[in-house]
Amino acid sequence: MFRTILKGVTTLAFVGVFAAPLAAQTGIALGARAPEARVQTPAGQTVWLSSRYGKDKPVLLEFWATWCENCKALEPQMSAAAKKYAGRLSMVGVAVGVNQSANLVKAYAAKHALPLTIVYDGKGDAADKFDVPATSYIVILNKDGQVVYTGVGSDQNIDAAIRKVL
Repeated sequence: MFRTILKGVTTLAFVGVFAAPLAAQTGIALGARAPEARVQTPAGQTVWLSSRYGKDKPVLLEFWATWCENCKALEPQMSAAAKKYAGRLSMVGVAVGVNQSANLVKAYAAKHALPLTIVYDGKGDAADKFDVPATSYIVILNKDGQVVYTGVGSDQNIDAAIRKVL
């Protein structure tokens, strides 16, 4: 499971859009196929992460935590993207297990009306397999499950990243 929490760091990269990323690539490699990982539903059922999103459309994954300030800063962008791309994009919030419980995650998501399908990564399987460097880590997959964008921090332009994959 990731061990470093970076605050205010932004990494942007797109496969086939820029010749080089704007900052050093962190996390899962661009162009890689999304790994399968076991997570829990808010009700506590263990499921495969891929069962939480559709296979026929791009997917935005956010690795987040209730205590993450960068994640809170991204919430307005996530809400706007959910409205703008409804039906064309799956959005999944993977709550990491660091200093939080499944019940805390569930309560936070409900209170803040997060526009994400929420799963809990209490054992760190998804964080390990996606090589998550920090909370606020965004991974966008194309409809074939290939990683086309990664970024971390509150300064990400989520709308631009999504437009590149649609």
